[in-house]
Amino acid sequence: MESRKIPFGELKYLYVGTSRFEEDLAYYGDILGAEKIWQFEEFGAKVAAFRLAAGPLLHIADHRPAPSCLPVFAVRDLDSTVRELEGRGWRPEAGPIEIPDGPCYLFRDRSGNQLAVFGNVRPDVLTRVGA
Repeated sequence: MESRKIPFGELKYLYVGTSRFEEDLAYYGDILGAEKIWQFEEFGAKVAAFRLAAGPLLHIADHRPAPSCLPVFAVRDLDSTVRELEGRGWRPEAGPIEIPDGPCYLFRDRSGNQLAVFGNVRPDVLTRVGA
């Protein structure tokens, strides 16, 4: 069986929109029992990261629409990934924009689901600084 290259390195985050940040913060921590990894308020946005299961961290963010869930993928070489995708007809919706871990592009599939891909140039920076 032929092995196929995985286009995006790792599903790093699930970015969930919240319209009730404080209530959701308590819900994920107190009711679901998730470990809060970090929390910050910066540039008018409130964001917190939780470890809810094995796999990607779950981020709740009040600057994302609720309900929504944005899968965020980390790649080693963003420029190469973007060139390869554009060669197949991919077009970003926004980007590059900076997120804590590195430059990022937002895009949509044909059904309108939003996804993101970023160059993981500052891996886990918020976890390391203890934000």
